[in-house]
Amino acid sequence: MNIPIHLSDNTIAVLPFANRSASEEIEYFSDGITEGIINALAKIEGLKVTSRTSSFYFKGKHIPSPEIGKKLGVSTLLEGSVQLVGNSMRITAQLIDACEDFQFWSETWDRTIDHIFEVQDEISLLIADRLRERSGHFEIQDHLVEPNTDSVDAYKLFLKGQQKFNKWNPEDVKQSMAFYEQALDIDPNLAEAMVGLADAYSFLASITVIPFEEGWGKCAELTQKALSINNKLPGAYYQLANLALFTKCSYREAFEHATKAVSLDPNHVESQQFTAFLYSIAGKKMEAHEHLKQALSIDPLSQETLFYSGYIEYMSENFSEALKQLDACLEVNPMNIPVHTVKTMCLLKLGRYDEAINYFNDLPSEIVLRSEKAGTKALAYALMKDKVNARKSADALNVLAKGDDGYTAETFCFLLAGAMGRNDDAFAWVDEGMKSGSPFLLFRYPDPLINPIKNDPRYIKYHHKLFPDDVFSIKKRTGNKKALLDKASAAETKAKLQNLIETEKPHLNPDLTLRTLANQLGIHANQLSWLLNDSLGKNFNTFINHYRVEEFKASAHLPENSHLTILSIAYECGFNSKTVFNTCFKNETGLTPKEFLKG
Repeated sequence: MNIPIHLSDNTIAVLPFANRSASEEIEYFSDGITEGIINALAKIEGLKVTSRTSSFYFKGKHIPSPEIGKKLGVSTLLEGSVQLVGNSMRITAQLIDACEDFQFWSETWDRTIDHIFEVQDEISLLIADRLRERSGHFEIQDHLVEPNTDSVDAYKLFLKGQQKFNKWNPEDVKQSMAFYEQALDIDPNLAEAMVGLADAYSFLASITVIPFEEGWGKCAELTQKALSINNKLPGAYYQLANLALFTKCSYREAFEHATKAVSLDPNHVESQQFTAFLYSIAGKKMEAHEHLKQALSIDPLSQETLFYSGYIEYMSENFSEALKQLDACLEVNPMNIPVHTVKTMCLLKLGRYDEAINYFNDLPSEIVLRSEKAGTKALAYALMKDKVNARKSADALNVLAKGDDGYTAETFCFLLAGAMGRNDDAFAWVDEGMKSGSPFLLFRYPDPLINPIKNDPRYIKYHHKLFPDDVFSIKKRTGNKKALLDKASAAETKAKLQNLIETEKPHLNPDLTLRTLANQLGIHANQLSWLLNDSLGKNFNTFINHYRVEEFKASAHLPENSHLTILSIAYECGFNSKTVFNTCFKNETGLTPKEFLKG
């Protein structure tokens, strides 16, 4: 991968919670708890949360924490388990430092299922607090989980629908639709179930299991209804972006909706992928790579992300790298239709014409589109200057273009004319595609295969029509951290904090948290987090552990403590972990505790 994933402290992966219930059928519930926490943490700006696809890659696998952290590019892992017995549930959760491979926080909750949303919120808030204390400032809302239904039964059915849909095959997706519909029968206002059902319809339409108009029509209806209930669902705006591109051929609408989805949730990986794709087809390579980098950092193991990466490499004319990434995708899923499509384009650009001509012969017939097979052969024969076969293939392609569903064949006719430098023919096909509203025209217009016609003034003219420049003036999130205290209040609070440390020594309490310290100061935890980061350049743990180390240094040489072990003195000074104590002491002094005592 040529886009590096940089590790930072503000990164976490929530691994699938283990199902400790007696029945395997309850696994949908443990999966749902996991996804709920992922979605809750993803709401926090400044926190990078690995998406479900990459986290669930490790389900049932016994892989060391450092290896998982390295693969996902995260500093922290959350593990847990769920046990459901009747109406009672027990949830456990542990935070693990992925680099050092040690647990630094754990908790257990015994509740009834009626309080599922409250416990998800409590878990998510506690996790966010512990991460902020270790890494630095980010703001945390008072609640991260808002109940999306009053019915536990509807919620269970929604979770079952999610579990089935995430298997991404026609049969399971159809079963997911049944669960979503049952959930909506119980609670007609469960917007998330509507978005899930809309996604299922669009998926089945895109792979031609159901008619195009039926699938996308139901998707549009359900998405709009979901937004009328909750207008802050990133998944709904992502669906609108797809609808705009695939049913309206409107780049403007697609870009606006995708940008809206990303602004609502920067961790929504599908929207990051789609935004990267939209920038790529508009020729904005830098922006495309920026969003691709975000997608890779959120979901590095997703085949969909890797496909977009290969596609963007192709559009950037890095054909060998693109081919390498596309082949890696096919090793995992040989039935991936979009990957096969882009791979044949790579073969053509690399001059491997014989491979391109025969490429579709060895694939299962159910994933081969006649127009793509005919179009690829026509391009290959034309580029290798085999006039006889080029003419035969072009004639066959033209017949397909005149059919009821000729969009794909039309775009190959455009590619063929462009690749051969037949400018007038190429732009005539562009006119035809714009009149018919062909969504595939947007994908193919900037293709490297038509480089021979890109110097024609008409190319720029049509480019402006298809990809209007003013679209890109949409404001982006700045990400700037605002001051949470004015100068006078900040100075006053710093003095109050220092006095509290010196007189009451709260750092000696091993259970001290950022929130409890903020309460003692009479300010919000967000304000204290900001103050420590902005004025002192420290996170909560670094700040508090400094004073604990100083307490140890003062206590360790006292005659009355000569009978105590190093670790027992450390515990009296507020530490509750040998690993944390040794690490902090070495960072503060450059010495180990034993070296310090010998000095």
